[in-house]
Amino acid sequence: MKFAQSVFFIVLIILFAAFLIYQIKLDRIQPEVEVAEMEFVEDSIHYEPPRLLYGLPADSFKVIEGTIKRNEFLGEILTKYQVTDQQIHNLSIKSKDVFDVRKLEARKKYTLLCTRDSLPRAEYFIYEPNPVDYVVYTLKDPINVSYNQKKIDTVNTFVAGVIETSLWETMTEAGADPILIHSLSEVFAWQVDFYRIQKGDRFKVLYEQLYVDDEEAGIGKISGAYFNHFGEDYYAVYFDQGNGISYFDEKGQSLQKQFLRSPLQYTRISSRYTRRRYHPVLKRYKAHLGTDYAAPTGTPIRTVGDGIVEEARYSQYNGRYVKIRHNSVYTTQYLHMSRYGKGIKEGTKVKQGQIIGYVGSTGLANGPHLCFRFWKNGQQVDALRVKLPPSEPVAEEKIGEYTVAMNQILQELDSISFRDGQDSLTAYSIQ
Repeated sequence: MKFAQSVFFIVLIILFAAFLIYQIKLDRIQPEVEVAEMEFVEDSIHYEPPRLLYGLPADSFKVIEGTIKRNEFLGEILTKYQVTDQQIHNLSIKSKDVFDVRKLEARKKYTLLCTRDSLPRAEYFIYEPNPVDYVVYTLKDPINVSYNQKKIDTVNTFVAGVIETSLWETMTEAGADPILIHSLSEVFAWQVDFYRIQKGDRFKVLYEQLYVDDEEAGIGKISGAYFNHFGEDYYAVYFDQGNGISYFDEKGQSLQKQFLRSPLQYTRISSRYTRRRYHPVLKRYKAHLGTDYAAPTGTPIRTVGDGIVEEARYSQYNGRYVKIRHNSVYTTQYLHMSRYGKGIKEGTKVKQGQIIGYVGSTGLANGPHLCFRFWKNGQQVDALRVKLPPSEPVAEEKIGEYTVAMNQILQELDSISFRDGQDSLTAYSIQ
């Protein structure tokens, strides 16, 4: 009995010793495991860079977005966010040479970056006049204003189609930007009568589609275009030979026809285009949207370009006048005539330099002169200041360079299927 008890105690002591040895080993191993786990956690830490908005660290601010309301001023917006009248005044002065705060337009987007206080204080005001440009007004000292541009991505694309009803419907159904329609009409202004587009006319246009933040932001230049009008083919190739945007045909001739500098010879300008002129007859200030050429009664008046007579009649203020549509872009008008040129009436086709009438003083005039008016895209502009594309052909020393560019564009145009063009806008590549 005593022997059995002794054996039992010996076994119990051995087991207890074994347990202590195991525990000691476990304690030694455990720190190594914890260190390994800590090292794993540290290696897995991912540091996110701060989110930038208009080049500013947006994570540091409360971001408030909105649109300018009708008749809303910048001061009305900023005073809600703890900006003082003095700061607003200083900002308006600082901004005049960059982007005047008085030019903020209704429905345009703005963004405020404010402090995260219980009463947020605006530190930056950002205004977007269009999808590409933005103006940053720094409201904290030192006050600053900067005009910036977002990153613009350009994708070369095309649209093509056969006209069933109108150019507008055909191009918009193909997904083209309405601005492209206007641009195309300017490229072919002298070759295609866009007032007489007919069913069966067809077109192809290679152009740049602009993207900002993966969203469409307008179009860039038209690289090349084709138009078949009344069965005749017309090509346009963009080429800059150092004097501005120009379009040329397959022979290197400019698509732009030049206007005469003046509708009269040997004359002087007596009054210029102005929004405020003292009228010599009415005796009050009013807009004068034309250029007056003083000349003796009977001096011949020439049309400054080819076109069709839209009006040839008499009115109380204009007297005898002639209005000529040169193309879908340009129109001119000649007022106060004493009489019309031979055969001049509505619908008459005229050639550049042709006599369309003679100087007089009919209508509201206090002496013999010609009032010459000029329209571009339906808006009256100053004939002496309007910028027209250059009309010179490709320079002799540039012919080789132009030929390479032209052949590439024509090859791209010829490869476009009208069916594909009507289905969708498709990217293309010009190396």
